Amino acid sequence: MNSNLRYEKLLEPGRIGSVKTRNRLVKSGAGMLMWHEDDLHMRPEVLAFYEGIARGGVGLLIVESPTIDYPRGVRWKERYRIDNDKYIQGLSELTAIIHKHGCPTFMQMNHDGPWQVKLPFNPQPMYDGEPIGASPVSFEFEGDFHAEKPHPLTVEEIQEIVDKFASAALRARKAGFDGVDINAASSHLLHNFFSPFWNKRTDNYGGSIENRARFAMEVIREIKKRAGSDFPVSVILNGVEIGQGIGVPDSQCLTHADSKEIAKCLQQAGADAIQVRSHFLGYHVGAYLTDALFYPEAPIPVESFPEVYDSSDLGVAANVPAAAGIKSVVNIPVTVVAKLDADIGERVIREGKADFIAMTRRLLADPDYPRKIAEGRLDDIQPCTGCANCLGSRRCRINGLLGTPYNTIEKAPKKKRVLVIGGGPGGMSAARVSAIRGHDVTLYEKSTMLGGLLPVASIVKGNRPEDLSLIINYFSRQLTKLGVKVELGKEADLATVDKIKPDVVFLATGGTSTVPRIPGIDRPNVANGAALHKQLKLALKFFKPETLAKLTRFYMPMGKRVVVIGGAIQGCELAEFLAKRGRKVTIVESKSMIGEGMVDALLSNLLKWFQKKGVTLISGVKEFVEITDKGLTIIASDGKRQIIEADTVVTALPLMPNNELIEGLKTKVPEVYAIGDCREPLLMADAIGTGLRTAREI
Repeated sequence: MNSNLRYEKLLEPGRIGSVKTRNRLVKSGAGMLMWHEDDLHMRPEVLAFYEGIARGGVGLLIVESPTIDYPRGVRWKERYRIDNDKYIQGLSELTAIIHKHGCPTFMQMNHDGPWQVKLPFNPQPMYDGEPIGASPVSFEFEGDFHAEKPHPLTVEEIQEIVDKFASAALRARKAGFDGVDINAASSHLLHNFFSPFWNKRTDNYGGSIENRARFAMEVIREIKKRAGSDFPVSVILNGVEIGQGIGVPDSQCLTHADSKEIAKCLQQAGADAIQVRSHFLGYHVGAYLTDALFYPEAPIPVESFPEVYDSSDLGVAANVPAAAGIKSVVNIPVTVVAKLDADIGERVIREGKADFIAMTRRLLADPDYPRKIAEGRLDDIQPCTGCANCLGSRRCRINGLLGTPYNTIEKAPKKKRVLVIGGGPGGMSAARVSAIRGHDVTLYEKSTMLGGLLPVASIVKGNRPEDLSLIINYFSRQLTKLGVKVELGKEADLATVDKIKPDVVFLATGGTSTVPRIPGIDRPNVANGAALHKQLKLALKFFKPETLAKLTRFYMPMGKRVVVIGGAIQGCELAEFLAKRGRKVTIVESKSMIGEGMVDALLSNLLKWFQKKGVTLISGVKEFVEITDKGLTIIASDGKRQIIEADTVVTALPLMPNNELIEGLKTKVPEVYAIGDCREPLLMADAIGTGLRTAREI
């Protein structure tokens, strides 16, 4: 790997115990849930996923947690197991393919202990028992996992779990892992003992800091005893725990001062490194996706955050002050995680605030991220927009190979003439991959800009937490670099096909707005999706999306009371946009669920925020009766007629396929592929992924 002086410190080799890392970039052990509890071998998609990251040049690759205590220690069936020797062979298949690329790898271990067993979205609990923890402490908070009181572990039960951790670590070494990574953060079992909020014990495992750290210290010592003193153990630790979000004073939680003392205890027990994150009671996802904590807005006033948590950039680098505090009291390496990139990482290491930089989402978006920064190919990096689609869903918005058995795009055996009709995300993706494969590619887009509906979506979404302009800019650069002929402001038709005579056509003409058949839908107080898109696209000729988003805070041609017809992702994001601009919003949806298409964690935050902001949600609507100058009349789920008063009614429904050309194309072109919304209107990840995976095969 070439050296890039811009990232000199970041690209330096490092050391964790006996293991030398290739650089200071660490793939953290965030879970993809790509297995099943019955697996004994590695699935092809798992091997492809981890091989791609190892080949991409990361310094250390941490594999997500296999289950060490089945079924008590896990809440998901989609995890591998390591509670028995029969699972060693499968994991050895994984370490072999990682080591093939010269990359060291650790296996993460955790215990879900205090998490409630009966999760609302999982109708089949993993087991019939109670959750387990330090003490019978719980709380109910929408979207959290702690509504059931845990069974307080006896000393004998604690020792049993110590044995399970150590046995799993020994199996990890036998499987070829270079070390283990213990997740004692988030609200997992070991943190449950660290924190005075959770731990009310009066025996040797409660009270003083050393007592609260005893369980984890025994785990570390037993691992070293069985797996060897030369087998590295890294520990993930919350640098601070914040309780204000559920009305608990931070002083009753794990303070940063506590965390520093615990870090010293872990080092004394034999830990070789500490990775620092944070925890926010009631907001589990914010523990590892710090930017998600600020969606749609921070759960508490920003000025109320403790000084050790950096809230200045909406979650970016939030844990750096805590990592610096931990580093000041230990002499083992410290890793930090919090939506970091290479530039932030280089600065953090240069300033001595951490030794390693951990990330996952950036490496899912582009497994070659480390190699590209080393080679100075920054324009070639596939951007991570922080959409949070990836973790647990086995897919990425920009990397359509994630979750498949493939991790490369190869040259095609025969060069073809490819025509892409449509410059939205699906079309741009298909054009890019077709060009990489060596085909002669032309893309037609009827508007004067690339991106399809992405520029419009950028206005609604803003640039936090998701900056969609990164996707448009990336594809634009790549199409130019790869020699794709881009024809803007030109609508392709069958005559265009006769002129170009392509071997392959990708039809990526997107979708058309759905106009519901409701009496009064043509009234002047109704703004339908098609009209809104047209107006915004016209405005985009004169203003950038971020400029328009700012201007809408001062003026929008809508009344103060707005009814949004459609409660899927389109309607929810529009409602958020309108509520932030002072509108009194009501969402009406015929389905029973609000938020279809949204990431679960972000939807949970949004629903809490809607409640706080007074956004009314009406689902299960049986009939949309009519729109009048008073508003919208519906038949609600209880069968009663209801008038929702509104100044403006807006439709925000999923699109309909726009595939009018498809039959004519099939008579003229040997290979025709409909991709994106013109095939089936879904999400951006579907359009980009379908374009990539289809083009990969032509």
